[in-house]
Amino acid sequence: MDPQVAILRSQFNRITREFFSQKGYLEVDTPILSPALIPESAIEVFETFFLHPDRKPLPLYLIPSPEVWMKRLLAQGWPSLFQITKSFRNAESIGRIHSPEFTLLEYYTRGANYIASIDITEQYFQFLLDQIPPDFLASDLRVLQPPFQRMQVEEAFQRFAGFSLVPLDREGLLEKAKSLGLTLSEEASWEEAFNQVFVHLVEPNLPQDRPLVLLDYPAEVPCLAKRIPGTPWRERWELYIGGMELANCFTEETDPHEIEAYFAMEGEKKRFSRVPHTLDISFRDMYKIPSMKTIPLCSGVALGVDRLLMCLSGKSSIEGVILFPISDIVLS
Repeated sequence: MDPQVAILRSQFNRITREFFSQKGYLEVDTPILSPALIPESAIEVFETFFLHPDRKPLPLYLIPSPEVWMKRLLAQGWPSLFQITKSFRNAESIGRIHSPEFTLLEYYTRGANYIASIDITEQYFQFLLDQIPPDFLASDLRVLQPPFQRMQVEEAFQRFAGFSLVPLDREGLLEKAKSLGLTLSEEASWEEAFNQVFVHLVEPNLPQDRPLVLLDYPAEVPCLAKRIPGTPWRERWELYIGGMELANCFTEETDPHEIEAYFAMEGEKKRFSRVPHTLDISFRDMYKIPSMKTIPLCSGVALGVDRLLMCLSGKSSIEGVILFPISDIVLS
């Protein structure tokens, strides 16, 4: 256990707070336990219970992201927000870039879209590189240096999978995936076929010489990101560092009908989760606060702190920047 790790993390937290505070963001500290969560069918959660002496046990869930709380604050009129917090995801592998307990930096910018968030994130990276003492940094930081490369998902599929996503329907995408040697059931969804091609053919071939923003994800991949009008894409990007996914960003959806449809679809999928849990209906309802009608235009970024610290320090694994990593407990 290297004490330099604790010093680096402390420096990182201080500099991150300084950057966002200077930009006018308010730091918040929201709970890591919630009685209900946003429906995200791809994420399994941790469940526990509050044992009240006079009432039935209350199920609570460790948050996979502070989004469940931060968007409530935005809907109530709060300013741009940020926080550094622990988050949790169950039923995932433990290894070089995965841990069931991890640290997220999440920031929401009012009045901004996903493109503006690229600029903010570039400024943040440059600030980190300028402010963290050189003794704590890796010798070669070109993989973190702004400006970021930008590539659309459609371009990435054309370059690395050899075909266009438009205008492929489910059957067409399944046929393409199978022709490339991927195994999929006949009942696989469009999203499942997309993910298989992406994970096996696109992601491993993404440029790694400097940060890459992969933007404009297909609308068929469900999330709470706005649609780009007149296109089959959503206003979403993911940031890759050295081929590793580091951050996820949306222009947040504000249309109540789109939000209702998302909750209904993902809520139905959650019935088949290994840890069934209560969906946050109040989160959905917050978009209809009478005084606001809807959540304001904003863009949110969720960034994996442990992975970023790994890159900054030149470590080969997030286990090198986490004190008491769970792999030491579970795998020892």
